[in-house]
Amino acid sequence: MIRVEATDSVWTLTLDRPDKANSLTAAMLEALINAIDQAEKAEAHALILTGNGRVFSAGADLDEARAGLATSPLWETLSGRVAALPCLSIAALNGTLAGGAFGMALACDLRLAVPGAKFFYPVMKLGFLPQPSDPTRLAALVGPARAKMILMAGARVEAEEALRWGLVDRLCPAEALLGEARALASDAAGASVAHVAAIKGLIR
Repeated sequence: MIRVEATDSVWTLTLDRPDKANSLTAAMLEALINAIDQAEKAEAHALILTGNGRVFSAGADLDEARAGLATSPLWETLSGRVAALPCLSIAALNGTLAGGAFGMALACDLRLAVPGAKFFYPVMKLGFLPQPSDPTRLAALVGPARAKMILMAGARVEAEEALRWGLVDRLCPAEALLGEARALASDAAGASVAHVAAIKGLIR
């Protein structure tokens, strides 16, 4: 349910469960963590996260969430792996981003989205805490008040508003989304892995 493509030092990981709105199972989270580890070992210059279909991810699979996945440490492990990558990481959000799936997108260096995407993280309503690193990363992008609107007031943010807030960096038509992500990765793909890591380290 996770497709992996490696081309010219750019790795693309695709959530491929469109019939279930790319809702994430424990096995999918583990596969993503493993693929990210493999990309780092292979000295990828850039990594793109995207989804198949009209939704990036609806968050945790409902059956597995009820069985404990909603509070699993796998979510924090995944976002931590993304954040620690020395290469350029890009979330190419092909549709709505919800719940626990926020973590991996917030941990990326850049976020692109299609115009119809929506963003919501209903932890207050569902009675869960967000992943430990997510509130800090979210507040760094949109500010504390807007982070509270999403995490505490249950705001559903439309793509255009997300762009104004800084939650996403650019809107792209669905048919151009991956092409735009690959274009943004092209300079990193043409540089040495050490140079990519050095620039990212300076920004951190």
